[in-house]
Amino acid sequence: MCTTCGCGSGETRIEGEQQEEQRRAGRSGAATPRAGGTAGVAGMDTHVHADGTMHSHPHEHVHDDDGRGHGHPEHRHHHAPGQEHEHEHVHADGTRHAHRHDHLQGLDHDHGHDEAPHRHEHVHADGTRHAHAPDHDPGHGAAHAHAPGLTPAQMVRIERDILGANNEIAARNRRRFEDAGILALNLVSSPGAGKTTLLVATIRALGSELPLAVIEGDQQTSFDADRIRATGARAIQVNTGKGCHLDAAQIERALAPLAPVDESLLFIENVGNLVCPSAFDLGEAHKVVVLSVTEGEDKPLKYPDMFAASTLLLLNKVDLLPHVDFDVKRAIEYARRVRPGIEVLQVSATTGTGMAAWLDWIRAGAAAARERRLQTVAALRRRVAELEAQVARGR
Repeated sequence: MCTTCGCGSGETRIEGEQQEEQRRAGRSGAATPRAGGTAGVAGMDTHVHADGTMHSHPHEHVHDDDGRGHGHPEHRHHHAPGQEHEHEHVHADGTRHAHRHDHLQGLDHDHGHDEAPHRHEHVHADGTRHAHAPDHDPGHGAAHAHAPGLTPAQMVRIERDILGANNEIAARNRRRFEDAGILALNLVSSPGAGKTTLLVATIRALGSELPLAVIEGDQQTSFDADRIRATGARAIQVNTGKGCHLDAAQIERALAPLAPVDESLLFIENVGNLVCPSAFDLGEAHKVVVLSVTEGEDKPLKYPDMFAASTLLLLNKVDLLPHVDFDVKRAIEYARRVRPGIEVLQVSATTGTGMAAWLDWIRAGAAAARERRLQTVAALRRRVAELEAQVARGR
């Protein structure tokens, strides 16, 4: 679930994942179902109480063949007046913790679907989550600004839980990239800014020089991944369904079938959106924000979080400057007002303008990632030699 806009995130589909599960199931003789497209998957039902506390219990739901619909049998639990009991939290990364919860209000504690509206948040076996009201309204997650029964402070607490879990997975991704000497770049922009066209031109220029792979994020279709694969590069499509951004768990899952090689480039093309992707660390080395000159120079001030989170601004489609009313100097000024010192490159994937500077920026980042890996390996070897010397002296 997106903590910014409350969009759903329980419909993720990652290319290659189903085939891998089927291969494993063939070896073990047992299925390993994921959320979506599998009947009878057991999930968790997380209740958000008026005081902001949450608890989870097993909750069966049945997915239709298309992986979208699911029905919920009525569920309830009963407590004696004043009875204190444990409630367990289940976070997106699978960690759990429990706390005491006292029902002082009275008798039974029911959650039937015929009762007053309340929130349900499902935690699937793969760690993905989505929230909805009992009428299955997909547009309102538990962290939505108008969630009934929750104060702003309670929503902030829930948001911290979600982002905290995402950041733990992002840190795991980052360690993986750094240990392997992989330069991971997260390309973000509004829809239509030209990220895919820019990526295609970049891959064609660097494909014979550096090993590279791409994770493509879109709500639906594999159009962009198909364009990337047409260059000869490896790409995995992540469809987020109703989700408006990629998150760290989706990247971790996509890395399994993609399997980027050591000391390579990994491009992550995020869902087109200048709001929500700014809040979600994926484990990348840098966010690169792409701003087309057809959008207007005021975007950095309208969407400051994205520009503040980015290391590099690519002013794209500069070949169209003679035909649009766009003030380059003002756009750069606005971007540096939000993030002083942000690097800015003016490029056109169509004409090749500025592409040499962009490619050099990537080469420098890739070289730095390789060097950091070599230094880490050298330090580990030195430490092993020191330990071996200590053992030898002790004999």
